[in-house]
Amino acid sequence: MVTVDVRRAGGLTVLAAAGAPTVLDPAPGVGVLVLEVAGGHLTWDLFGDSLVPAAVLDDPEIAQDWLWALYGEAAAVAVADRVEGPLDAEPADLAQAEAARRLAYAHWAARWWPASTLDGIAALDPGLLDAEIAELTAACDALVDGADAVAAEAVAVAARAEDYALAAGDGVREGMVLRRGSTGWAWHRCPPGVVDASEQALTWESLRQGGAGVLRVEVVAAPRAVPVLVPAHLRPWVRVGELRAPLDAAADRWVTTLAAADAGEPELFVPGVGSAQPDSAADRVRVRDFARARLSGTDSLLRAESAAAADDSDF
Repeated sequence: MVTVDVRRAGGLTVLAAAGAPTVLDPAPGVGVLVLEVAGGHLTWDLFGDSLVPAAVLDDPEIAQDWLWALYGEAAAVAVADRVEGPLDAEPADLAQAEAARRLAYAHWAARWWPASTLDGIAALDPGLLDAEIAELTAACDALVDGADAVAAEAVAVAARAEDYALAAGDGVREGMVLRRGSTGWAWHRCPPGVVDASEQALTWESLRQGGAGVLRVEVVAAPRAVPVLVPAHLRPWVRVGELRAPLDAAADRWVTTLAAADAGEPELFVPGVGSAQPDSAADRVRVRDFARARLSGTDSLLRAESAAAADDSDF
């Protein structure tokens, strides 16, 4: 049983335990499970174990079809009668509550799973993931609506990068190296299945070449990804100071060279993707630790997770 606060907020009805994330938060974190449902949105904390979500309802009347199942009769009555204040919530339909959270988690895994060759975190098979999302969606047919009523499309291409012997970016490095380094990238700024999720995925070196400053950037591609097959509008770019440039596809990475002075560390992004306030390195470390723990466990794994745990041939 969880104590949730029922309140009105700008024409919306909110049911949330103290400190629970909601879609009204200014910067949704990478550790938040989100499910679009009939009448609103549900959110759970990835790192928590509660089946009771936080809800933000834009149509409480439509939400009555499922409120009782996830929160119990008292919460459904309070919302219907526009009563505000704390109350004890407990799912009246445990199977539906479990399926809803699992569906939200499967959608999260399709977007945020930190697949990394560098960190040894296996990618999830998009076919297995989509199939389970479809099954869970059917099990939650009285609940889901809108975007989450259909399986998510994965960006990842199911082919091995070594099958594509591209030579882009493989030239001999000439010039005096001034600085070099490696860094992670903000996961909010790139779609899944394009770039390795490691904090060492992006490497760069600043050189003095022919009397001018040159910056070479290389980014490791995501496991299973073949950069040349990624659609142009989903390919990553790099920003250094005021300079912006697209990255070219190589065999297993993304590469570019900029005629730039020593302007600081490059930032990775895909035009039009992401929020203004990105995730932090600490957030990403916590998600990686979570993923490793999932792959080393056996409880309630998605089929794609079970397959990934069993197949570590790439690592």
